[in-house]
Amino acid sequence: MSELRKIIIDDREIEVDPAMTLIQACEEAGIEIPRFCYHERLSIAGNCRMCLVEVVGGPPKPAASCAMQVRDLRPGPEGAPPVVRTNSPMVKKAREGVMEFLLINHPLDCPICDQGGECDLQDQAMAYGVDFSRYREPKRAVDNLDLGPLVKTEMTRCISCTRCVRFITEVAGMPELGQTGRGEDAEITSYLGQTLDSEMQANIIDLCPVGALTSKPYAFTARPWELTKTETIDVMDALGSSIRVDAKGREVMRIMPRNHDGVNEEWLADRSRFVWDGLRRQRLDKPYIRENGKLRAASWGEALAVAATAMKGAKKVAGLVGDLVPVEAAFALKQLVEGQGGTVECRTDGAKLPAGNRSAYVGTASIEDIDGAKMILLIGVNPRAEAPVLNARIRKAWMHGAKVARIGQPADLTYEVAEIGTGREALARLAAMDHSDKHGVPGVMIVGQAALSGEDGAAVLGAAMQMVAAAQSKLLILHHAASRVGAMDVGAVTEGGVSAALDGAGVVYALGVDEIDIPAGPTVIYQGSHGDRGAHRADIILPAAAWTEEHGLFVNTEGRPQLAMRASFPPGEAKENWAIIRALSAELGATQPWDSLAQLRQALVAAVPYLAEIDSVPENEWQALPAGDLGSGDFAEAVAAHYLTNPIQRASEVMAELAAHAKARKAGKIAAE
Repeated sequence: MSELRKIIIDDREIEVDPAMTLIQACEEAGIEIPRFCYHERLSIAGNCRMCLVEVVGGPPKPAASCAMQVRDLRPGPEGAPPVVRTNSPMVKKAREGVMEFLLINHPLDCPICDQGGECDLQDQAMAYGVDFSRYREPKRAVDNLDLGPLVKTEMTRCISCTRCVRFITEVAGMPELGQTGRGEDAEITSYLGQTLDSEMQANIIDLCPVGALTSKPYAFTARPWELTKTETIDVMDALGSSIRVDAKGREVMRIMPRNHDGVNEEWLADRSRFVWDGLRRQRLDKPYIRENGKLRAASWGEALAVAATAMKGAKKVAGLVGDLVPVEAAFALKQLVEGQGGTVECRTDGAKLPAGNRSAYVGTASIEDIDGAKMILLIGVNPRAEAPVLNARIRKAWMHGAKVARIGQPADLTYEVAEIGTGREALARLAAMDHSDKHGVPGVMIVGQAALSGEDGAAVLGAAMQMVAAAQSKLLILHHAASRVGAMDVGAVTEGGVSAALDGAGVVYALGVDEIDIPAGPTVIYQGSHGDRGAHRADIILPAAAWTEEHGLFVNTEGRPQLAMRASFPPGEAKENWAIIRALSAELGATQPWDSLAQLRQALVAAVPYLAEIDSVPENEWQALPAGDLGSGDFAEAVAAHYLTNPIQRASEVMAELAAHAKARKAGKIAAE
């Protein structure tokens, strides 16, 4: 960091980094500068002119504070610090003039605009505008764009701030939007009128400072002041993005990203943002029992009694932990099943993750380490399909000079990748090399579940850890399932994996397990929120809350414990996951020693102390795995359908539409097209 420089802003002297822009220096001084085009995570455009300030002793006209650095200011007389004014008559007149220009062609249709109540243009017109306009000419009109099923457009409202263009180009890496024309004919448009293809496209809705880009699924359903806002986390992937869930009554109306520099910055993947309609459909709202091959509705008392009888009469009970289960429920299930002499398994996809070795199933890198990395190696992972927000972070590192290499199936990741090979042979060659030239160069190796799910998954992980140690870099295991790391932390694992857990089991307790087929034979008790694959196989169904309907603890892919907060209530007779297991334990005559979530969490933290360190990434002690025999063959694709990876997504109409669009694009065009 260069030497700080003194600057006087509105008679207040502060010291700032000379590389800062004036708008950042004003924020350091606690002074708000209005802006439309400027955004701290995008490149500087300097085209809205709303952020004008007066530089004393400078040009006789106001300067754009977003485009001028502190180092460009000339000192005052006798070397005095330069002076900037943000509220002088010159600035006030300039801002009123800019606002008057911006509103020349704006349709002023606030009562029917979906952005009403959370619109930057509305707020800043009130704060910095005037109550009249000198322009009486007809307003221009622009045709709306069809950008796909997510983003609704009213391009007549557009003020050409180009935030959407810069986001799609710089962050998402899919340059599908641009500005054409000049003057009155300037407009934002998509390339050849195509719909957007990015998995993060809906972030342009948040970035748009007017109502030109709004949410198509949410349009005309609620106003912001009607909504109850709950700060929680996302579980559609294992990244644990910070989100805000907005509910109206008992229904979730929309999901928005929250800023968290350590995880998702302020971006959110489309599947996480629009999955809320899946929370309403295909819900399990009452217990069911299978009789004569058919499911019938039952009372809670009857369902729990039948489940307890089945568990008592079974030679062996197996517990399986699904992908969306909070840590408390996984811990309670482990206590319940092991108390009956059974075992619990969370690695339902067959990943060879070693129990008890956190440096091997989580790694040693934080998500933020990617920002400063100069070398990034991807092994059996497609971050664009598995965690789009993480992929944007890797792209940001690439734009700052990082080199990215990959062993796995080729795919367009939106940045340049050095392809080393597609499978185990390439990994073996790379592991055998000398990596001492990488000492002192910050590096991150990201290993995906596709590489760890084969028979030789442990050997693949061992080879990766061997390379990490040789290169003195860091390791990040990228999980798909939001529940996986937390379940591994509480020890919900069986020696030999899923097959060993199910072998000889008379009863299988499937806690939110929808991604695997449980073989015929055992009695299946399914506890979950949606009528998906797990419920179809079940003999006893216990309806549970979804992740927005209960307080829960999750641990993300970097090992950061996070709290999911309740935003609404489960439908019908469905209950919280931990409470169902607690009630069943009483029916079994093995009552668990907690009567509230707080007591359960105390027992959980006593067993796994670092789960109390909410929102911090614990350091994991390095325990390298021995290098085993690598098999042969390519690494598979870990995610077959990006928008349909869990039962909530599969219940969502918006996700179904997005999946259909993605499939149509993948199919390729025939000659006539």
